[in-house]
Amino acid sequence: MAVALVALDATVHLRGPSGERTLPLTDLHRLPGDRPDIETTLQPGELITAITLPPSSFAAHSAYRKVRDRSSYAFALVSVAAALSVEHGRVAAVRLALGGVAHKPWRAFKAEEALVGGPATAEAFRDALETELAEARPLSGNSFKVDLAHRTAVAVLRNLAGVIA
Repeated sequence: MAVALVALDATVHLRGPSGERTLPLTDLHRLPGDRPDIETTLQPGELITAITLPPSSFAAHSAYRKVRDRSSYAFALVSVAAALSVEHGRVAAVRLALGGVAHKPWRAFKAEEALVGGPATAEAFRDALETELAEARPLSGNSFKVDLAHRTAVAVLRNLAGVIA
């Protein structure tokens, strides 16, 4: 669910010993850095009290796809959450998040930026995902995820846009 919430610009409301605070869900999970034992930015004693989604006219036109091993039901190899608005053949708005590719849900800001205002075509979707994933640094046993994330995200965007080829 975190991947979909990240794609839809969710905000997390927290309460703890120091009071209340809010932050974008993209800032809740953290990359391992020098402390791989700490997965979130929660402070000691802090609890999530609510999650809010901003109003969005195009969130109703969204999709989530989970790609998994045939024998696994719990964990996605890769997941994609996307919302897309197309007007007159051009991308008016887009939100895109990837799961299973990092220690946290990955908001594809570079791909979103590359797409807005451009044509809603398979080629544009492929190019945007290449831009997003250009700096990916997979580990030795999961390099296949870069291509899998690319193909899955392009397929989800094509489906949302009604693009056949």
